[in-house]
Amino acid sequence: MTAPDTRTVTREAKHYKSDVKPVWCPGCGDFAVLTAITKALAQMGIAQEDTAVVTGIGCAARLPGYLNVYGLHGIHGRALPAATGLKLARPELTVLAAGGDGDGFSIGGNHFLHACRRNVDLVYIVMDNEVYGMTKGQASPTTEPDWSESRLTPQGPGVEPFHPLSLALISGANWIGRAFTGDPQTLTHMLVEAVNHPGLAFLHVLSPCVTYRPEQKDWKKTVRREAFTPTEDPVEAQRVLETDDGFNAGVLYHGRRPVYAPAPEATAGMADLDREFVL
Repeated sequence: MTAPDTRTVTREAKHYKSDVKPVWCPGCGDFAVLTAITKALAQMGIAQEDTAVVTGIGCAARLPGYLNVYGLHGIHGRALPAATGLKLARPELTVLAAGGDGDGFSIGGNHFLHACRRNVDLVYIVMDNEVYGMTKGQASPTTEPDWSESRLTPQGPGVEPFHPLSLALISGANWIGRAFTGDPQTLTHMLVEAVNHPGLAFLHVLSPCVTYRPEQKDWKKTVRREAFTPTEDPVEAQRVLETDDGFNAGVLYHGRRPVYAPAPEATAGMADLDREFVL
C-alpha cells in the first residue's frame, strides 16, 4: 500500500494546531496571531509538511509548539538567520519567522536589517507589545520613553523607540504591513498577502500585553484600520511614515525588488573535497 498524498487533502484551520495548550496570559494578543496563521495556511491550502515556523525566545516565540507544522524554537534573536538558511536550502517550503519586539529588535535587530536587505522569500511576523512580557515587564526597544511602570526604569527608558516599519523600508523589505490582533479577519488576510508576495515580507502586529501593559486594552479604540494605502514607491511610503504614530494599520508597501537566491554551486565529489585538504 502506498502512503496517501497529504498535499491533496482539504485542510481546515484546526489541522494546523497542535495538541499543546498555549500558556499565554488570558487576553494576550498572540492568541489571535496563532489563529490567523492556521486560518491563512488553510485558506492557501499549504500542507503542514511544506510549512516551517522559526522563532527565537519570548512569549511570541512559543508559536512552533502550538502549531502542527515543522518548527524551530531557537535562541534569542536568531530566528531570521535560521529561517533564511532554511529557505535557501529548501526553497519549496513556506517559511515563517516570528517573535516579539524584544527578540526581533533588540538582540535580533542586526539580523532584522540584513534579512530585509537580502530579501529572501519568507515572512517575518513580529508581535509587538512594547514590553518584555516573559521576563516580567521590562521596557523593550519599542517602549515609549516616558513609560515608568518597570522597576528597572522607574522614570522611563528615556530613549526614543525603535521604528520597525521605517527601518524595514530603508533596509529593503519587499512587503511591509501593520496589523492589529483586535482585527483578526484583516490580520489573516494580510498574512495571506504577505506569504504570497515574493521576497522578505514584514508584518508588524500590534499585540497587546494585558498583564504588564493593561493600558493597551485601549488600542482597540486607537488603532486606525486600513489607514495605509499600499504603494510601490518607497519614497511615498517613507513620506507616509513621517507622520505615522504607530497606530496606522494596513499594507504600507509592496515592492518589486528581485528575490535573493544564491547562485547554484557545482556538485563536488568526495575526491574533490579530499584534495582541498591536502597540504
